[in-house]
Amino acid sequence: MTTFVRTHSFRFAALCSLLGFAAITGCGDTGETAATSTGRPGTGGSGGVLTGVGGGGGEGGATTTSSSSTGMGGAGGVQVKLGPPYPIVLAHGFFGFNDFAGAGFLSYFYNVKNYLAAKGELLVFTPAVDPFNTSDFRGAQLTEEIEKILKATGHEKVNIIGHSQGGLDARVVANLRPDLVASVVTVATPHGGSRVADVVLKLVADPNAQEALNDLLVLIGAPLFDQIGNETNVVLPLKLFSQEGIAAFNKAHPDEPGVFYASVGARTDLSLGGSACNADVDLPFIKDWQNKLDVVDPALSVFNTILDGSIIDPQPNDGLVRVVDSKRGEFWGCLPADHLDEIGQLFGDSPGLGNSWEYQAFYASVIAELRKRGF
Repeated sequence: MTTFVRTHSFRFAALCSLLGFAAITGCGDTGETAATSTGRPGTGGSGGVLTGVGGGGGEGGATTTSSSSTGMGGAGGVQVKLGPPYPIVLAHGFFGFNDFAGAGFLSYFYNVKNYLAAKGELLVFTPAVDPFNTSDFRGAQLTEEIEKILKATGHEKVNIIGHSQGGLDARVVANLRPDLVASVVTVATPHGGSRVADVVLKLVADPNAQEALNDLLVLIGAPLFDQIGNETNVVLPLKLFSQEGIAAFNKAHPDEPGVFYASVGARTDLSLGGSACNADVDLPFIKDWQNKLDVVDPALSVFNTILDGSIIDPQPNDGLVRVVDSKRGEFWGCLPADHLDEIGQLFGDSPGLGNSWEYQAFYASVIAELRKRGF
């Protein structure tokens, strides 16, 4: 019975999250404290710091030191911050939660942190931010969590890998505090918005309908996600992902010259992507999969059809974000995956039907590429 309830709850969460492009999203590993919306950013506690798996700098070699200083050290000297390899921050998307229904093991990037630790990447953090809010709000929360991470590790900067809305949050941090961020890599992030949001908002254009939608999700979610507060609002991120909302966001948060930006898109529904998936740079861990096909998860099929557009010339997408809308900075190409596959949900499921692409290996490869580039 317990298994049925949890599985059913996960399916409901997935359907709810489809409204906001992160699908089933558990934002923290066990022991993290998720941030809730209390009318001001930065209420997330110490989740980001507590989830680091202590230790050294990872696969990039010996940790170096930075020439920058933070003022007077403990003995009256200058405190020198550590340089690369920098800690990794995995930024979660919409509908994030800490410990789903007391499961005690479910995380957004399903089991990715343990996988990376086994590969030698020990400074990996998964801070939690408000599950339903704008990226300005969530980005401010993420900034505070990153400040805690840097204080705990002694490093000067972090590398942020953001999935879905987590990529927009990462851009806010990089824009407001470029001194804290070495790189931002986004995966299926709606930098150009998503037509799904416009469709959903049109369906609930009446303010009363929007309030009812928000109340329903909070009402059902509250018993499952302790961190959801009374002031969280699911309509806010939907407006952000709309064409009008994302245009305003992009204008307010341009890329910073001192930060490296890269992006990855994804294609599903047996699409090879075509010219939309042409990469700016050929990376084997993405290029080697360019002929692999993926079957869209049934939960995403309706949205996939909406995003396809023309039957004659369909737009490649992952079921929630079109490839063309996922591009920002240096484009690395397309994954043969849907929006759920990209983070190993549900329960670490593989894409299936002959598609052997593996999400954990993908994140390890992204980090290896960043290390190769000196980050």
